Amino acid sequence: MVIINSNNSSAMSARVLGESTQALQKSLARLSSGSKLNNASDDAAGAAVSLKLDSQISRLNAAKSNVGNGISFSQTQDGYLKKVGTALDRMGELAVLAQDTTKSSTDLALYDKEFQKLATFIDDTATKKFNDVALFSATGIKVTQDEDGTAYTMSAVDLGAAGGKYKLATATDVTDTTKAAAALTAVKNAVTQLASDRADVGADQSVLQNISSTMSVLEDNLGAANSRIKDVDVAEESANFARQNILVQSGTAMLAQANALPQSALRLIG
Repeated sequence: MVIINSNNSSAMSARVLGESTQALQKSLARLSSGSKLNNASDDAAGAAVSLKLDSQISRLNAAKSNVGNGISFSQTQDGYLKKVGTALDRMGELAVLAQDTTKSSTDLALYDKEFQKLATFIDDTATKKFNDVALFSATGIKVTQDEDGTAYTMSAVDLGAAGGKYKLATATDVTDTTKAAAALTAVKNAVTQLASDRADVGADQSVLQNISSTMSVLEDNLGAANSRIKDVDVAEESANFARQNILVQSGTAMLAQANALPQSALRLIG
């Protein structure tokens, strides 16, 4: 049947061409952006999941930064504790030397001068800070250990506790053999406390490093999962782009042919 009032072939060709053009534009957007989710309508559920994964990864990176700072804090603590250990070693040596009965009171006064200065050095160390946060206090600092803000509490190391084992500046001296013997006992107690404190600091470093490593693995896995949702497979999409491009060209040619069909009626009229 030859008709001129309706051109169903042209209408259908125009509809198909429009669909092919839309698919081509979507494919072009994916290839140019590298993302399958340029609009929420591309994959509504996938876009929602990807959004949550992006947020989780961002929080995880922040937590990793906090843990890294916690590790640096602990390493700084340990650096100072090493120096305290060196001071205690010398103080113990002085306390033993001062027990030599062949030494004069002048000699003992010289030993005590060095002993007191080293004790003062330990007191000064107790006031040191890391980014304006006290390195040594009676309360251990808290470090966020995951993306939900869960905190790990580091061990408290208190060098400046009143009456504590590190308080040697005014409590002890080596001005005579009896006092030197008492000073040696106090220094030995301080060394024992130092060994315990350094063990705590080392344990904190080990735990924080493990937490950081665990978060790095989690970040890798979350990133891979997110990539599968939103990142375009260039090889696959390139093939799809070529297909849609051919369909658009073919649809354009067929629409032109469909528009020309009614013209055949003119031959019958003429």
